[in-house]
Amino acid sequence: MADPLAIASAGKSGMRRGVRGAALFWGAAIVIAAVAPHWLASGFGLSLLNRMAIAIVFALSFNMLLGQAGMLDFGHAVFFGLGGFASLHLLKLVDGGLALPVVFLPLAGAVGGGLTALPAGWLATRREGTSFAMITLGIAELAVALVVMIPQWFGGEEGVSGDRSAGPALFGFDFGSALQIYYVLAAWAMIAAALMWGVTRTPLGRLANAVRDNPLRVDFLGYDPARIRFLTFLLAGIFAGVAGGMQALNDEIMTVSNIGSAASGAVLLMTYIGGVGTFSGPVIGAVVVTLLQVALGTVTDAWQLYSGLIFVTMVLWAPGGISGIIQSHAPILRAGGGARLLAPYLALLPAMALTLAGVVGLAELAYRLQAVRGGAKAGRLFGLAIQPTEPAQWLIPLALFLLGAVLLHRLAPPARAAWQEAAAHAARGVS
Repeated sequence: MADPLAIASAGKSGMRRGVRGAALFWGAAIVIAAVAPHWLASGFGLSLLNRMAIAIVFALSFNMLLGQAGMLDFGHAVFFGLGGFASLHLLKLVDGGLALPVVFLPLAGAVGGGLTALPAGWLATRREGTSFAMITLGIAELAVALVVMIPQWFGGEEGVSGDRSAGPALFGFDFGSALQIYYVLAAWAMIAAALMWGVTRTPLGRLANAVRDNPLRVDFLGYDPARIRFLTFLLAGIFAGVAGGMQALNDEIMTVSNIGSAASGAVLLMTYIGGVGTFSGPVIGAVVVTLLQVALGTVTDAWQLYSGLIFVTMVLWAPGGISGIIQSHAPILRAGGGARLLAPYLALLPAMALTLAGVVGLAELAYRLQAVRGGAKAGRLFGLAIQPTEPAQWLIPLALFLLGAVLLHRLAPPARAAWQEAAAHAARGVS
């Protein structure tokens, strides 16, 4: 029979490890946020960091719905965009003489997102599953139509703009520079992320997980699943509005594109690529997708294709996302089983590199072919001059892709078997 004192001691020890882990996580996040602009001191680097901060809050708010409560929202950008519009209208009042520091603009975004999520959530959360997703899609289309129909408020196709540096200074800062606004956005990202992390530890957060897993049992226990979904939806809309306010503060303009399907699709990509259901997953996904959009978008027109390929790859072969891959290997590494995986994983690298080179080559040739037909120059690929109109040049990337795919087909099963063996060994060690 197990010793109750030993069980209690183990439980307290686990709680202490959890507290230490959380403290280390948030401490590391604060340090990284503080020093990051000194690593990327250029204008491009600061712009990239600002967009990452916005994307992290946006993705975490979406994960409150999909990861925590199991609600697939096809129109989450509505709260992001309308929160941004609300923030810009407040900014115009500040530009007109209202004595309010612009650092508080994301609060207007929270109000705008929350007021929008209130009726939308009341309607959508009456259903679940596919019905819920279709209702949110309809709400998104209605929102886009309203934005176009009311140019007095939303500015039509030109959108609404403002000047964040025209407001009153705070402690001598006018927030006109990219570095100053970065620290404002980083602070808001930390605050919003900490609050959303705290929500996951509340009874509402736990009940949202229960509704996601088994709504009938939650109903049997005396809790209303629709009400839990509604409260979660409302909170997600509020935090999406905060992200919209951050976007307005950074870009000083909001347009109809900020509430459209492209923005909703982008946050879905972030969450799935990073990992649904974990708190770190959307953060990782936001960083990866922002890099693809901003950094990769400056060197190739095919960045959306690569985003889609990564998304499909994750859904098919790594449904837990990047964070799921990390979590599946963490017990193995803690148990000292990393050496078992080193050789089979290293053997996969050349095959993966060949496959990736082939995919990139074929994609770039396809995009350059359209450019050449339009009268532009083909340019260079991997440092080599290319001519996509010549069929022979397609053979090299095709051969690389086929060779890499064959090698992956042969080497993946041994690598998977090595992982399963190492995972079993780690589980026996823990037990």
